[in-house]
Amino acid sequence: MQYEAVLKKMLTEFSQPIKYYLDAGEDFIVMNYLIGKKIKIKFKGYECLSCGSDEPIFAQGICKKCFFESPQVGEWVMKPELSKAHLGIEDRDLAFEQEVQLKPHIVYLAKTSDIKVGVTRKSQIPYRWIDQGADSAIEILEVPNRFLAGQAEVALKAHINDKTGWQKMLKGITTDKDLLKTKQQMKKFLPEDLQQYWLDGNEVTTLQFPVEKYPDKIKSINLKKIPEFESVLTGIKGQYLIFEDGQVFNVRNHSGYVVEILL
Repeated sequence: MQYEAVLKKMLTEFSQPIKYYLDAGEDFIVMNYLIGKKIKIKFKGYECLSCGSDEPIFAQGICKKCFFESPQVGEWVMKPELSKAHLGIEDRDLAFEQEVQLKPHIVYLAKTSDIKVGVTRKSQIPYRWIDQGADSAIEILEVPNRFLAGQAEVALKAHINDKTGWQKMLKGITTDKDLLKTKQQMKKFLPEDLQQYWLDGNEVTTLQFPVEKYPDKIKSINLKKIPEFESVLTGIKGQYLIFEDGQVFNVRNHSGYVVEILL
């Protein structure tokens, strides 16, 4: 079968294992069913996810013009501590920023290659953990806006990692550190004004990914350098497709790329 798609991050369903769906325009491809089968992906062009133009993708699925103008990619997205909507101050589009920033946010610990701290809207739990390829995760704070979540993250990342070692994650390598113990250790590093948002619950969410075999070596596929590739899919973790020869394809990093998919 042949599909043409504008790549976006795969949709996910929380189950054991996680279910993945690729938006292919008029169809959705159930990616779990393709594990063990050969897939061919061919680069065809670009389509900005913001304005729809065929200009080259600059970052995060959008063209260079939109990257510096669209409210969807303001600096506060990657740095929550820079959020200003709670003050009524506009960055690029106050209405959009209020809609996103002034919602309950969760500060969490996730076990990926190591234990890391992160921030996401409450409505994005557990999908944020899925996208990061976390084997397990626990909520530590619930705050009323993105700014406070960013403040907590800044305080905690002075004592714990806030990045995922993606190659280790894709090899199935993780830490044996205890999430609950780490959570309790983090409490003392929070500023006093954020202590009121601490969550006492000890529920750890475990995630299982559809991976037949983790590779020993990793080689990342970049469609700008390799516009066409074909291999047997052996697993999916985070937003990565894992192939039998150790090649991995980050679907989310190729957002806005127009591709032909042959199954």
